[in-house]
Amino acid sequence: MSTVQAQDTLTSEVTAIHIPDDELFRYAGSLRDKVVVITGASAGIGKETATKLGAYGAKVVIGDLDFSGSEKTVEEIRKNGGKAFVLKCDVTVFDDIVALYEFAMDKFGAVDIVIPNAGVTEIGRLGDVRFDENGKPKALGFKTIQVNLIGVLNTLHLAQYYLLKNRKDRTDLKAVILLGSVASWLGLPGGAQYTASKHAVLGLMRSMHPVYERMGIRIATIHPFFADTAIVPVPVKIFLSGIPLVPIPRIAGAIIYAASNPDRAASGCAYMVLDDGPVFRIPKEEFKLGVYKMIDERSNALFKAVGGMVRLVRAIRKMKVPLVGVVVAIVSWGLYGRFGKQFGLGL
Repeated sequence: MSTVQAQDTLTSEVTAIHIPDDELFRYAGSLRDKVVVITGASAGIGKETATKLGAYGAKVVIGDLDFSGSEKTVEEIRKNGGKAFVLKCDVTVFDDIVALYEFAMDKFGAVDIVIPNAGVTEIGRLGDVRFDENGKPKALGFKTIQVNLIGVLNTLHLAQYYLLKNRKDRTDLKAVILLGSVASWLGLPGGAQYTASKHAVLGLMRSMHPVYERMGIRIATIHPFFADTAIVPVPVKIFLSGIPLVPIPRIAGAIIYAASNPDRAASGCAYMVLDDGPVFRIPKEEFKLGVYKMIDERSNALFKAVGGMVRLVRAIRKMKVPLVGVVVAIVSWGLYGRFGKQFGLGL
């Protein structure tokens, strides 16, 4: 594994740590017999992560509204010799999260790793006012915020208590891995709730890291570009044709690496997972203006290159493609190009 330093002419030096695919499971042996609570594992990233955890000997407890879908994940884990259970769970309902943790304790007597993976895309656009039969503005539902942020907060609020319950030794592996996005770093027009929720997830990690560090609990965020999952609408996938999506196994690998790496310096970091490039880690020391400035400059240059956001929005609407999806795709592609040059990713 190599550490690459890159100098930007407009920013201070930024250090990123490349993690090749063959290094992502380097510490996975430490997962054997560890109890993992993961939400949203019926498909996509959650399913891949859960099955990989099971393959490395972890005991997996899934909480999911899609009970039948996660039952299939459990069956797959068991078929390959692993141990797993699923409980129907709505992450926006606090009592459901309590029940999930208690379920894990009843089954295995401990909780070692927590992965609040359940998430949704933009549901309802901020500023798009709808009216009732009397001509009065209708309230906007905040489902995206409820699932992507409140669900994470519910899970995180209880994580510390259950991670420390029945802990035998301070050296025991204990970790919380949060799912961010490239939208944790960028403002996405048309995706206000999604952007707000993912910015908040990064902020949560940064806020909780010093608290968890004193207790020997690891925490990190994973920030993927688009992956070929159900959360990405088909029209967006068509629009993205020709642009490589992030392989789901790589995202799962980044989650497992962040959870299992024993190096204290690996905690409190953000892990970027951009299209066909390797995973790289942004150390907590780099969460400063330089990183945000680089991202902002690149995204602004992109929007200028396509003739401004107004023309972009009009074109997208004509194609009837969800705005937030396309903007994430364009900005993420630019972000990868920026970091590709910065960190030697082959662009």
